[in-house]
Amino acid sequence: MPQYPSMPQYPSTPQPYPGLPYPTPHYGPAPYTQAPHGVVPVPPGTPPQRQPRGLSPYGMPARHPWEIPLLVVVCVITTIALLLAVLVFVDLILDGKLPSPYVAILVFAPIVVWFLRGMGYAAQRVNGVKMSPTQFPEGYQLVVEAAARFGLAKVPDAYVVLGNGQINAFASGHGFRRYVAVYSDLFEIGGAAREPDALAFIIGHEVGHIAAGHTSYWRQLGMFVAPSLPIIGSSLIRSQEYTADNHGYCNRHVGAPAAMGTLAAGKYLNKLVGFDEMADRAAGEKGFFVWVINAMASHPVLTWRMWALRDRSRHGRLFWRPNRPAGAPPAGPYPSSYGEVPALPPKPVP
Repeated sequence: MPQYPSMPQYPSTPQPYPGLPYPTPHYGPAPYTQAPHGVVPVPPGTPPQRQPRGLSPYGMPARHPWEIPLLVVVCVITTIALLLAVLVFVDLILDGKLPSPYVAILVFAPIVVWFLRGMGYAAQRVNGVKMSPTQFPEGYQLVVEAAARFGLAKVPDAYVVLGNGQINAFASGHGFRRYVAVYSDLFEIGGAAREPDALAFIIGHEVGHIAAGHTSYWRQLGMFVAPSLPIIGSSLIRSQEYTADNHGYCNRHVGAPAAMGTLAAGKYLNKLVGFDEMADRAAGEKGFFVWVINAMASHPVLTWRMWALRDRSRHGRLFWRPNRPAGAPPAGPYPSSYGEVPALPPKPVP
């Protein structure tokens, strides 16, 4: 049976930056090494923001190469749409006619985006549980670590919001403030006896959206028509998700399998998900409808996303499924989850 290289370990004691190329990707089961909670994979003595960008857990996370070209295309389309809407709006007003709601929304897009961002931030401020040194201190510390890891000048606000069974988290902002919101059901995976590394990956992903500029007012205004653009708009959003995944990976790479397992099977069954087994399916699941599902999705499909988090020699595939290189060992065998016990819900406080 062929041997596969294991993922790099976090340095537990100060040691010089190895400066070596990242290991070649593996295409079969390879265990993720465990790291002490709270240890950040940054070469000691080197400020993270001064390190080169790449796909390894060292240095700074790379931006997906398709993100900026697609952003330029979408911003150009948005600008043209806004200008045309203004011309139509003025022409209809001068003729004494009432513009359609769609034209009015485009004309007032700058105000609409500003208003929605303000409402979203206010909702977290009045309803969310704000992470702090005294409320959800573990999550708060993870946000502080991620902000420092990516060189942010200010730590974003962070909130725990009621999930009602949903698995989700997001990042946004208003004015000069940026914030992260984590659904309570997703936050539960970060308990001391559960998967703190998975929560660190997820928080790193969301803080990564902020560090990459995805939450700025001007970007969101420039992407105003993106949801209405088939293929192009969704591809831009997927490229941003790959960029954020690179941030989550650089923040806590050992949390990637459990984080993806949580998205695939939920917070109690995440440990029963075979990360390598599911990632290997990315190269085998073919067909027109598989392509359509990915092309229309706002997030990369999970099998492709897992493949990208495992193969750190190249960026995640945006349009075409990944292929197993010629000469790569066959997939499997995989460890069985038979007999594994799902995680139990948190015990009620007496």
